Amino acid sequence: MVSADGTPLTTAPLPHKDRVIALDALRGLAVIGIVPMNVIAFSMPPAAYFNPRSYGGDGPLEVALWAVSFLLIEDKFRTLFAMMFGAGVAILLGKASAHPLRGHYARMLVLLAIAMLHAIMLANNDVLRSYAVAGMLLPVAIGWRVRTLLWAAAAIMAGQFLVSGWFAWDWLAYWYERASGALVDPAAQMQAESDYGYNPQAIAAATERASDALGERIVRRVGEFPQQATFVVASLPSTIAAMLAGVALWRSGLLAGQWPASRAYALAARCAVIALPILAALAVWTIATGFDPIVTTANAIVWSALFDMLAGIGWAALAMALFGGALRDSKVTARLAATGRLALTNYLATSLVFALLFLGWGYGLFGEVSRGQALLLALIPVVLMLGWSPLWLAHFRQGPAEWLWRSLASGSRLALRR
Repeated sequence: MVSADGTPLTTAPLPHKDRVIALDALRGLAVIGIVPMNVIAFSMPPAAYFNPRSYGGDGPLEVALWAVSFLLIEDKFRTLFAMMFGAGVAILLGKASAHPLRGHYARMLVLLAIAMLHAIMLANNDVLRSYAVAGMLLPVAIGWRVRTLLWAAAAIMAGQFLVSGWFAWDWLAYWYERASGALVDPAAQMQAESDYGYNPQAIAAATERASDALGERIVRRVGEFPQQATFVVASLPSTIAAMLAGVALWRSGLLAGQWPASRAYALAARCAVIALPILAALAVWTIATGFDPIVTTANAIVWSALFDMLAGIGWAALAMALFGGALRDSKVTARLAATGRLALTNYLATSLVFALLFLGWGYGLFGEVSRGQALLLALIPVVLMLGWSPLWLAHFRQGPAEWLWRSLASGSRLALRR
């Protein structure tokens, strides 16, 4: 997450005339774009994030909602966040400073602390932990050329694909034999169904965890540190690759708002032509199997990863073309830009809203809603962030979470009011 000139939210906001409004609006769109997936993570058992049959319904409406998410949303907007974060690190490290690396690592350590608190108290699926760790590794590549950065990002994604694909291929071979009527050991299918399909025991366990009081949740989550570390490590390759792409796209001028709209539209079209047909084919395959847990999970985690990143780049190019061109002076762009300037605050506030709605120390709606109902409830934080962000920025320099992050990283209490 970055400020309008591409710097992380730890830096003081620039005067309005110096801001790249299109980038602010893109960041606001990204904050909103992660809400539909986060509401599933908060309101349903973990397997429902990938598989609607595991919970939340697999009727025509729910399948259609899942398909739209798989095609356009899931992991695409996380890619956007990581790309902008990488661009921000590049800008900060490129500025004149006596100790640029010292300041950078202070910001990453504070962000990691905020992320850990967020993951322990509110959100199991916090992405800021991965951003902070990946950000600590990013200075190694900051000086690379644009082409080198893009090749490095592609190489990391290819390496991840080969490693994860090695295991996924064996699972799919087993699925194919079973679907073809061959006599196979059912134990593997039963395990996949237990982990990623419909499992009453898993649903009951998730419901019990969600009913914890806040203190009980904190104790439990602290004890789950090994699982949290595994999550961060597993997400690092794609996060680093997206950050490298973000550095490249900033230095190429796209995220800085320097590309003509026609060039940005062309990049968006190329990404869509490559990514969307493959993602659509994977979605059709998943649906055709009745959301078999092996196929569904392999498609969501392994085979779609590279195309998710391409789709995320396409979203970035399309948004920069629209918000910097035809919609440059629209009220929609201005409201999205205000939302993006408070990206960290809005991200954390969304988790608080969902925790109050779904967890045991709130209204306790976990497991009580369908996928469609959950997505309707997701409109609550979206409306709130679009409404309150411009009002807040009329009186303050930045969001409260951004101010806290910057102040802790700098070791001094910075000004908040205008």
